[in-house]
Amino acid sequence: MSVAPDDFKKALSCWATGVTIVTARAGDRVHGMTVSAFSEVSLDPPLVLVCVDKTSNTHPLVAEGGVFAVNVLSRDQTALAKRFASKQDEHRRFIGLEYESGKTGAPLLVGTAAALDCSLVDAHEAGDHVIYVGRVEWMRSSEREPLIYHRTAYRVLADVNS
Repeated sequence: MSVAPDDFKKALSCWATGVTIVTARAGDRVHGMTVSAFSEVSLDPPLVLVCVDKTSNTHPLVAEGGVFAVNVLSRDQTALAKRFASKQDEHRRFIGLEYESGKTGAPLLVGTAAALDCSLVDAHEAGDHVIYVGRVEWMRSSEREPLIYHRTAYRVLADVNS
């Protein structure tokens, strides 16, 4: 029995995730993409993972540059999430965008809920993606509420106090 891609996507859309933009640098080239497949791996040492589509323009920069940043978007950054998710004008994602270079050189976006600046420690081929494991070299966090993705739509947190 085979799982149809559309059915798989529908089932996965039931899982609410945070929204991140994974950014990378190789030399003078920077790129980034919206990613929901992000997770912590280890506290000691501090490791995280991101899953990057092999056909993306970000993938070769992570592999070549050996660094990436995970920018956890805040609730008011829906437009930024869409900008980095769209293939249209992909080469223009950073034009006019305010960011700073992290300790590793990876781009850190402004106004995010959190940012994790990582050096690449491992890569694993996994179907049409590569799982990149990074050691967190520097990070920042804020009190900003995160942006959420659920059932193919951007959402925000709500308190559920009974």
